[in-house]
Amino acid sequence: MDRKLTYKLPPTTITDKLVSQNTRRVKALEEQKRRRAEKFDSTRQLDLFADLSLGVSDDEVDLNSNEPDGPAILREGLASYTSMLPAPSENDQVEASTRADKKRKGKKGASKGQLRRQSKWANQCMYAELLEMLDDDVWSVSPDAAAHDGLPEDLEKGWVCVAPVPVGKRCLAVVTAAPNGISPNTTLRSRLLGKPLMPRFPSSLPPETVLDCILDANWRDNGILHVLDAIKWKGQDIGDCEAPFRFWWRDTRLAELLPSPAPSMLTATSKSADVPISPLNSQSRYQFPYPNTLVPVPYHTDTTLLNLRSQIIPLARSTRAVPVNLPLSAADGDGEMVIDAIDDAQRPVHPANLVVTVSSDGLLLYVAEATYEPGSSPLSSWIPVACSDEDSMDGPTIRRPLDRFER
Repeated sequence: MDRKLTYKLPPTTITDKLVSQNTRRVKALEEQKRRRAEKFDSTRQLDLFADLSLGVSDDEVDLNSNEPDGPAILREGLASYTSMLPAPSENDQVEASTRADKKRKGKKGASKGQLRRQSKWANQCMYAELLEMLDDDVWSVSPDAAAHDGLPEDLEKGWVCVAPVPVGKRCLAVVTAAPNGISPNTTLRSRLLGKPLMPRFPSSLPPETVLDCILDANWRDNGILHVLDAIKWKGQDIGDCEAPFRFWWRDTRLAELLPSPAPSMLTATSKSADVPISPLNSQSRYQFPYPNTLVPVPYHTDTTLLNLRSQIIPLARSTRAVPVNLPLSAADGDGEMVIDAIDDAQRPVHPANLVVTVSSDGLLLYVAEATYEPGSSPLSSWIPVACSDEDSMDGPTIRRPLDRFER
């Protein structure tokens, strides 16, 4: 039966199921530290100067020497020592040529469909794993069961909590051209395949910026794009920084941006009683063609058990009120949109401040000293308010991991 369950699964999936989440988390954190150390050493290029020598130092010179001119002083640069570096062998040149030939043949042999499916933005989001927790009767197992309930041992000191996480679609916001509030410069890419979710739209984000975002489930009614994490800002890589600094940088830089102008496209909504109209549409008869309000998801560095119980978990269960800017026509004196011969592009538009309600989906936990890691990672844990259990023997059931986490 075990062989049937693991049939056609990748080897890493089979191996990871046999190891606890905490063990994989420690291993992933050590791997990040090793890669960071190797990256710093490679930029310093210490290996090139390991065997170089600048001559005899002053401490090694015999002070009792009878030389009239004293010790010889080297006045040459490092260019004379280039001959000491190892020269590339013929085997290295042959291997490099072979790799280049294989790369060219691979590009020619790939079909157009395969090239079209490949995207450098595919699976670049740091996707959290569901937090592993033991059964509710863990307290009755043994006096030391509290230490083995599945929660991280350093939960109160070494983690950062993000809550409330809104309901929506995970994506990447990629900015290419310089922002001017008019020209389209921002693209939303899907989390798994990296495909664009909508045409490019203008935003106030600076060029060469990549943000980890959540597209609100009702973005056409409220125009909200929730910013979860910062990966790159103005070409500077923020993903190599620790989690508290990334969240602080995200909030600080977003607060400095000018508010994006509200789109001027007006869409009439049906007045029929059979068509459900949201409260926002009933007042303005407006739908956003693209998101224009950037809202950072709140984060909390105080993850003590008292603060989790009294503040963070209640926030993860509650809704959040967010103000948005909505353009209203000058002819809309009483909230009813007047349809006449004037084109929507020529109609005068004035912004109006409205408050919308955003539903919560749960909370996220990040290892404080961990950097941003693309793909699924145990360094980030997800605790939803409720989820469906399809593997239950009694059929699909609703589980509430947040209630178990609180207990």
